[in-house]
Amino acid sequence: MKLATFVHDGVERPGVVVGDRIVPTTDASLLALIQAGPTAVTQARRLAEASATDAGYRLADISLRAPIPVPPRNVFCVGRNYKLHIEEGARARGVAAEYPPVPEFFTKATHAVCGPDDVVRLPAITKKLDYEVELAFVVGKGGRDIKAQDAAEHILGYVVLNDVTARDLQKGHGQWFKGKSLDNTCPIGPWIVTSDEFDVTADHRIWLSVNGKMRQDSLTTDMVFDCAAILESLSAGLTLEPGDIVTTGTPSGVGLGLEPQVWLRDGDVMEAGIDGIGSITNTIRSV
Repeated sequence: MKLATFVHDGVERPGVVVGDRIVPTTDASLLALIQAGPTAVTQARRLAEASATDAGYRLADISLRAPIPVPPRNVFCVGRNYKLHIEEGARARGVAAEYPPVPEFFTKATHAVCGPDDVVRLPAITKKLDYEVELAFVVGKGGRDIKAQDAAEHILGYVVLNDVTARDLQKGHGQWFKGKSLDNTCPIGPWIVTSDEFDVTADHRIWLSVNGKMRQDSLTTDMVFDCAAILESLSAGLTLEPGDIVTTGTPSGVGLGLEPQVWLRDGDVMEAGIDGIGSITNTIRSV
């Protein structure tokens, strides 16, 4: 099942994507549906399955937003989690490559979140804006001290996320929050694919292009820590809540790792995708 947030005739609402159409649910928001628990999600599925072939709206006639336009908390992120990305980052910094012994967590502020077709802002404060396609998961059932073997009970589904990063701010501030949290630098979408329809243990191609030229092209199995391990580590002593978004790191091919390095510019068009989920397209605009 694909759960989305969309706008039609100026009204924002949650819905279930069925083929080339989207069927609205009766919930106030997709976050409210998730927070209502598994029964509400099951009801949304039944609504979609029982809907007529012409129910709802054509996808061509609506605008998709981020599935959870205003997350309840900062987006939880993992740094340095793809082997080849760790190696390219080490080369760019002139240091030896070392795989982290545990997931390295940071967060992106909620105001960074934007939708599949939204503009990504390039403010004057940064000269080194970079892209990072990532697989992210959405927590359906909250909890603390969750074991990896129980991850499937807690992960509602998966989305594409682009962790756009101001590299100069990331380096200059001595930690990652500022460089990761500029407004409109966290495109998410196009929808949440529920766990029953996305085998996260399988090889999934993950990729990103800029102006039609492929920059990142890898497999999710290049991760050092998989989603279950990340969930276990993050939730240890820290309560996760329904609707929390957790992203899992980016593969190689980022602008930082290219020789010479290449940064995003006004007018650049990024497309980020994961096979089995879909893709999102965002344009860079100087502000």
